Amino acid sequence: MVAVVDAPSDRQSPPYLAGFRQTPEHVADLKAVIAWLRENANAPVWIVGTSRGTQSAAYVATELSGPEGLDGVVLTAAILTDDKGRPVPAMALGKIRVPVLVVHHEQDGCSLCSFSEVPALMAKLVNTPRSQLLSFKGGQSKGDPCEAFAYHGFNGLEPEVVQQVVAWVLAK
Repeated sequence: MVAVVDAPSDRQSPPYLAGFRQTPEHVADLKAVIAWLRENANAPVWIVGTSRGTQSAAYVATELSGPEGLDGVVLTAAILTDDKGRPVPAMALGKIRVPVLVVHHEQDGCSLCSFSEVPALMAKLVNTPRSQLLSFKGGQSKGDPCEAFAYHGFNGLEPEVVQQVVAWVLAK
């Protein structure tokens, strides 16, 4: 089962999710989604965040644990530097006690996601039972370097990226 979580109904206009991703209200929203999934799906609950979504996914993983928390986290094209908010490496990642997979494109041209910053993120995943970096090269990069059709979105590599992420999540 897959649940796609979008911005809440009260966040559909400016400032959208700005300043919201790392708040108790956002954690409460995601906690409700996790509870619903636990009740309705007979499967582990993993959260996958991409780009700005990594700020939500990582934060909720630092705030929730045990039965109300997640079974694992996948961070793709993580926000590694951010002048307008707290990037993923600046979070209390030592609080995460579930597996974490980091997926990043080595040629990501987004200024918030430089591959050279990935080691700082990986170094903070000290209490996870399992963590790994999957890095990719190649594909196609078109348009805005922070959007889906650039390396940032693993453009042209999607099947390979999805296959490797699924294999890692299913591995014990």
